[in-house]
Amino acid sequence: MAATEVTVPDIGDFTDVPVIEVLVKEGDRVNEEDALITLESDKATMDVPAPISGAVTHVRVKVGDVVSQGSPLLSIDPGDGALTQPPSLAEQQEPAVAAQAPAQPPAAVSTPQVSAATAAAAPAPGGVADFAGLHAGPSVRRLARELDVELAKVDGSGPKGRITKEDLLGFLRGPAPAAAAPAAAAVAGAGIPEIPAQDFSKFGPVETQPLSRIKKVSGPHLHRSWLNVPHVTHNDEADITVIDAYRKELDTAAKAEGYRVTLLAFLVKAVVSALKAFPEFNSSLSQEKDALIVKKYYNIGIAVDTPDGLVVPVVKDADRKGIVELSKDFGTVSKKARDGKLSASDMQGGTFTISSLGGIGGTSFTPIVNAPEVAILGVVRSKQVPVWTGQAFEPRLMLPLSLSYDHRVIDGALAARFTRHLATQLEDPRRLLL
Repeated sequence: MAATEVTVPDIGDFTDVPVIEVLVKEGDRVNEEDALITLESDKATMDVPAPISGAVTHVRVKVGDVVSQGSPLLSIDPGDGALTQPPSLAEQQEPAVAAQAPAQPPAAVSTPQVSAATAAAAPAPGGVADFAGLHAGPSVRRLARELDVELAKVDGSGPKGRITKEDLLGFLRGPAPAAAAPAAAAVAGAGIPEIPAQDFSKFGPVETQPLSRIKKVSGPHLHRSWLNVPHVTHNDEADITVIDAYRKELDTAAKAEGYRVTLLAFLVKAVVSALKAFPEFNSSLSQEKDALIVKKYYNIGIAVDTPDGLVVPVVKDADRKGIVELSKDFGTVSKKARDGKLSASDMQGGTFTISSLGGIGGTSFTPIVNAPEVAILGVVRSKQVPVWTGQAFEPRLMLPLSLSYDHRVIDGALAARFTRHLATQLEDPRRLLL
């Protein structure tokens, strides 16, 4: 039977994605769905799985190569897969590595204080077995477990701080050369002084908890948005008394069919209406910052809270979907987010984002614009308040709205009109049918 060619699958709109790990070599036997190659875009890391079981032939890429959808990676001759218990990765390394004595630390130099994690040449017995949240591939994690190395103490030299096999083996040999420090300082600079390092252990017990992969990836994106976008937040509120009663009717019927109808579906419909009325909010600045790129489609990003951090899947063509279809979409995408199964295409193409803290609480907040978008809506928990009708006070359910926007594109008056339009749409469900 002819060999099967393995190519880069659908990775959305990304091109020239770097190969950050090659997990197999020619001659290795693999099972179907075993990870072969690890790719990393700006937003996610993904493993390319084996489509069949067999032997690997003609590996066509190496670490550092850049690939796009359809690029050939390797070939697999069909046949028996790998053994149920493959050879230990520790046994595949140089025999001297695991047993090598820790190198003596270099002579003292005039550098800032070095953390205990960097100074340690080898971990104590019984290293951490759970490496959740660390930026390392499957083979590196497995090798760390077999060599009893605490990955949290290993500095990654790969893209975005990824820990490679060489980093792991170098950690066992001793501390990294001090010459690497200037390069790290140059990256961190960018004209903004760093917060001085402190040894917090001088003041009491401390514990170092590594950031999750999602936070490591999204953190620089949020930082970049905050530094580049002049943020302003406009606060308003909407009377959702009528629309919430209607939502509860729909939700009662939906429970019998296995899904839920939340206020988020109505928010999306109202946002689309506001985006059509004020197209500047559905735009992005051109690269030269001298023009607006106004989008004629409406893809709404929904910030989803997961155990590892915040992710923003995108509901495509929201203007073409009704309340029921949107509600089902939200249920599907939320489950994928919590299970860590969102693909790159699931998080691309957004034109406007909604961040909802309604299930938690709060009175208002300042959401960070998800650049290159120019605005984001934040909502918190609704509350019953007395409202004067002209004749008497009546209890009404009010929903706080927080709209953050890019002041280069949107001024305060336009933001106020957008938010008022949004509130008006939410005050009567019949308006969402227009």
